[in-house]
Amino acid sequence: MTLLLTNEEVEKALTPQDAIAATESIYRELAEGKAINRPRSQTYLPVGSKRHPGFNYRFKSQEGGSQESKVWALRITSDMAGFSYTAGNKRRRLLPVATGDRYCGLVILFDTESIEPVAIMPDGVIQKMRVAAMSCVGAKYLAPEKPKVLGLFGSGWQASAHIEFLCSLWDFDLVKVYSPNTEHCRGFCEMMSARLGRKVRAANSSREVVEGSNIIQAATAAWDPVFDGHWVEKGVYICSIGGADASNKRRELDDETIRRANLYVVHSKEVARLDQSPDIWELAQKGIKKWEEIAEIQDLISGKISGRMSAEEITVFNNNTGAGLQFAGVGASVLRRAREMGLGRELPTEWFLESVSP
Repeated sequence: MTLLLTNEEVEKALTPQDAIAATESIYRELAEGKAINRPRSQTYLPVGSKRHPGFNYRFKSQEGGSQESKVWALRITSDMAGFSYTAGNKRRRLLPVATGDRYCGLVILFDTESIEPVAIMPDGVIQKMRVAAMSCVGAKYLAPEKPKVLGLFGSGWQASAHIEFLCSLWDFDLVKVYSPNTEHCRGFCEMMSARLGRKVRAANSSREVVEGSNIIQAATAAWDPVFDGHWVEKGVYICSIGGADASNKRRELDDETIRRANLYVVHSKEVARLDQSPDIWELAQKGIKKWEEIAEIQDLISGKISGRMSAEEITVFNNNTGAGLQFAGVGASVLRRAREMGLGRELPTEWFLESVSP
């Protein structure tokens, strides 16, 4: 049988601890040659939408699998993509134009032995949780010992997962949050304070978030860098999830932040090269960091390179895009726990099979 899950069921089945462990494990497999990741592909219809001026239809896919997870994951999204402005700041935006003012995205898991589809789920909740899990894997290896202050940029979908996941690793005395939408940021801080039982405070400026923080996490849809790298203090760990492609040159970190990093680790140099990422590929072309000096996360996890070496180092993890492999690791964990918990609806697998070979 093929298990059909909702976003709500995915959220019930997946804990931060399980997601982080699954992500770390599958990237160790990648380093050992037991897993593979196919870089993200994005295709934009060259003619803009008639109903939504300034937006274009976009189809996106990414995939990956591993030996131990026993699944191959395919993530697909059908989007209406463009950008808008919040308090004068340009940001990526996707429009909910499907029936019922909804989005359209799926993750399909295939059993690598039987070749059958074993699970189908929406890509929304698993997407935000797999990104936060990857950021936390980087933090485990690169953050200073016993961090007490977390500085967070963003007060939206990804930011909510990042604050929850990071707080599952450390007992912060204070979390400072900045977003250009002041009212939304304050509401976010109140909500997360109540949910996590932690002190979460809205900052008045981006500089206030940076100064005095041990960990700085950017989790935004920003188009341009969210803070000035000259403000960064010694001993800080910084993480970004801003992802670019050839037609979408957005970033969260400026050149100065990366120039000052003693260790700069990214999710995938291959994806960065294909996407011509401004904060990885283009930065190397400008000579701010040598291409061979930029490390990848699987090398950190496997011990091929060392993580933080001293309390004074500035370490940066660019959790850049294109991680189909993460959907395999986290998706396998979701599937296992959902079956244990009796979640989802079972569909006849034969609906998806055929008696001929194309």
